[in-house]
Amino acid sequence: MSTTILIVDDNEDIRFTLREICDYVGWQVVEAHTGKQGVERFSYIRPDLVLLDYHMPDWDGIRATRELRKIDKRVPIIILTVDERQDVADTFLNAGATDFALKPIKAPDLISRIKINLKIVKLSGNNSSAFVEKGISQTTLQSIKEYLINQDNPSTINEIQQSLPIAYQTVHRYLNYMENKGEVEIISEYGRPGRPKNKYKLV
Repeated sequence: MSTTILIVDDNEDIRFTLREICDYVGWQVVEAHTGKQGVERFSYIRPDLVLLDYHMPDWDGIRATRELRKIDKRVPIIILTVDERQDVADTFLNAGATDFALKPIKAPDLISRIKINLKIVKLSGNNSSAFVEKGISQTTLQSIKEYLINQDNPSTINEIQQSLPIAYQTVHRYLNYMENKGEVEIISEYGRPGRPKNKYKLV
């Protein structure tokens, strides 16, 4: 069965680029140019994954994410944005987004993110929600834990993000979640120019 990707972006050039990337891999594409139209098309197409722009007319990405989650709790939603602020990432994750791809889009990065998000849903099983709380995916959480288990030394967010790969903001969110639950320890490295570098290890 072929994979269907729903692309929701008001920029025609970006939709064209995303469609070309998906066509290259062999994924089918459905397009929408507003958040509201994207939710409407999602409701009857039921794609395997959604690529969703942040800034759009007629429902922005945050509202569209919330509306999509009312319909489906499991489908991966990857946010396309130029905004790297952590508060924006937190808002999307709380709404139910699963990952981020920063603009300008880089094909290898986007393909990797789509593949890992599709794999996460497959591993999570058809009868369970991919989200346990505040946009936290149990499978993604487990993949980060497994990565840390296999490391001899504490790891930075960049090292984790590049190895899995999961967006930097997503890794940061999950590590904060794990720290609050007492599952990871933050180790700050001092003695170098600039801000101290934080590394993480399982407790």
